[in-house]
Amino acid sequence: MITLKTPLVNSAVRRGLGCAASMAVLVLAVTACSSGTQGSAPAATPSAAASAGQQEPAASPSSSASGRSTSMNIRVTLDGRPVDAALNGSPAARAFAELLPLTLDLEDFHGTERVADLPRKLDTSGAPEPAAATVGDIAYYAPWGNLALFYRDGPAPSVDLLILGHLDVSADQLGRATRITIEPAS
Repeated sequence: MITLKTPLVNSAVRRGLGCAASMAVLVLAVTACSSGTQGSAPAATPSAAASAGQQEPAASPSSSASGRSTSMNIRVTLDGRPVDAALNGSPAARAFAELLPLTLDLEDFHGTERVADLPRKLDTSGAPEPAAATVGDIAYYAPWGNLALFYRDGPAPSVDLLILGHLDVSADQLGRATRITIEPAS
């Protein structure tokens, strides 16, 4: 007959449970810290937007947290009306700029964004840290390969949603837009 020494089994179980509990606390702490620094504040300051990898509405060059230039001027018209816009310097934004000029029909998605399919998927390697989309953001949703223009603040940060730039336009005008033309700046 085999007998188990319960103190050893109980000790091993306690160590395993203690380790699992410690890992759970660590995961929760990291999640809480990251959501606190990347939260979707309704009105972000320009420096907060730049450090989160988002483009300020102005088309003047600025720097992201990584120090690279984040301004690529583009010409945008929404339903035939010109709007100020710029792309950031991320690899995905540069890949998007290679597709220009584009004219796309826009559809509403969840009462938050206007979306359109792109002719091909973008390279998302080297993507910046995830940031929650805010009103006016030009974004790329990698799983579907589509362009998203946010007329309301978006959901929590996601690695699948890459901010490409920003439109300086009212939420109302963007929310009603049905057609966008995006061209390289001359």
